[in-house]
Parts: sequence; C-alpha cells; structure tokens
Amino acid sequence: MNRINRKIDEFCYQHPGFGIPNLMKIIVIGTVVVYLLYLLTGYNASSIQFLTFNLNSLLHGEIWRLVTFIFVPTNFSPFWLLISLFFYYFIGSTLEREWGTAKFNIYYFGGLVLTLIAVVAASLITGVSWTLSSTYYINMSMFFAFAMLYPDATVLLLILPVKIKWLAWLDAALFAFDIVAALAQLNFVSALLPIVALLNFFLFFGEALLGWLRRTTGRAAHQASPKTIHYKKAVKEQMKDKGYHHKCAVCGKTDTEYPNLEFRYCSKCAGYYCYCSDHINNHVHITE
Repeated sequence: MNRINRKIDEFCYQHPGFGIPNLMKIIVIGTVVVYLLYLLTGYNASSIQFLTFNLNSLLHGEIWRLVTFIFVPTNFSPFWLLISLFFYYFIGSTLEREWGTAKFNIYYFGGLVLTLIAVVAASLITGVSWTLSSTYYINMSMFFAFAMLYPDATVLLLILPVKIKWLAWLDAALFAFDIVAALAQLNFVSALLPIVALLNFFLFFGEALLGWLRRTTGRAAHQASPKTIHYKKAVKEQMKDKGYHHKCAVCGKTDTEYPNLEFRYCSKCAGYYCYCSDHINNHVHITE
C-alpha cells in the first residue's frame, strides 16, 4: 500500500495538470440538474432510470451509463439532498486543495472504477444485470479520507459541535451494518459495494491506519503493564503521604513549593526518580 501511494504521488508530481479541476462542483451541479429532471417528470423515479448503470444496457450501446450514474441523487428528499450535496462539495473541495487535482481525481475515479468492476463481475458471475444507481458509498469513502487528514476538525451536527473522527466512527458503523444486513439477506452484491469503497480507502490510507492501530494498542499495553500500574500507585501513595506529587531527587524542590517548575522522571535511572527542569539533564544516573 505504501508503494502504491508513492507511485501515485510520483505520478501526480510528474503530471500536475492531470484530472478535472473542481470535480465535486461539476458533480454537484450535474446532480442538481438530474434532480430537476426528476421534479419536471412529476417525481417519477423511473424517469431517470436511463441514467443508471447496468451491464445489459451498456452492451446494447448505452455507453453514457458509464458516466451518468455519478449524477443520480443519493436521496430524493429536497432537505437531505441539499445537506448531502453541501457535505460532498465541502469534503471533496477540501481534499482537492489538500492533495491537488490529480491525486483527488485518482482517489475518486479509482473508487468509481473499482465499483464498476465489482458490479460487472457480479453481473457476469450471477447472470443478473445488477443496477448501480448512485455513488453513495464512494462519496462516503471521501469522508473517511477527510477524517484521516483532519480528525480533530469540528462540524455542527444540527446545533451540536462534533469532531470529524467521531462521525467517521459512526460512518464506519453504518458501513458495517449495511454489509452485515446485506449478507444476512444473501444479497452479496449489496454487501460488495461498501466493501469496494473501503478497499479504495485502504489503498490510500491503509499504512497510516495500521500505524495508528499499532500506536493505540501500544499505548493500551503500556497503560496495562505492571510497571506502569506500580508507578501510578507509587506516585499516588507519595502524594498522599508527603503532600506533594513531584520532588527533585537532587535539590529537593517539590511541585507544591514551586508550582510553575517542570518535573520529569528519568527513564535511565533504576526506579522512579524525579528531577526538576534544572537537573533532568544534569544528574548522575542511579543504577541500583
């Protein structure tokens, strides 16, 4: 995965003009046009079926379906459509500014290509021409990318400020629910769509995600280690018995007497020896 990312970055560096600028703006405008078509036909969803993708229609020469399904709304409620389009535009344009047009196009169209391959393969294997009518999971995979880049960014959920990373966990739970629900109904193609969208995300962020998991599990193991538990217990007992939290082993200064002084523990000394900022780098290490 790391090698793939390096190759993508090299390609983007060598071809800065690759891709479609303002891609999400084009997709949002196209989606609005399709929704207006839906309104003009009397809220008849079947009127835009000629825009969705399916292999049988493609083999009959309707090649526009390779592109037009991108513009089919993921929701036909005016309120939720407006919210989702604003959301997609905000995330997509932010990713394009962060990555550049080339890399963002590769990410988005990579998800589209993988999804099309999955639907075509499923149609050929099952003999049923499955229909792809929206890019919901592809668009939501952009949110995972945004959360990896800006985990502590805050958005208003109605009136409540929520960090992006918590919404990403909620998004992951919804993905998992959709996959399990589809598998429970033996609808393997519906389960395949979110899996493929996640695959595209992992191609770009798998290495970073694995690194985060290793750091998280490492911190948890450290907190649960007997040495750490013993250290915390010793510090609590020291504070309870002596009335201070930290005391320099060289000069005897405490955090009670000098509340603005920095105290640190030496990892090279045998035991739990604390030193003030004047002596943390200027003391003889205790080995016994």
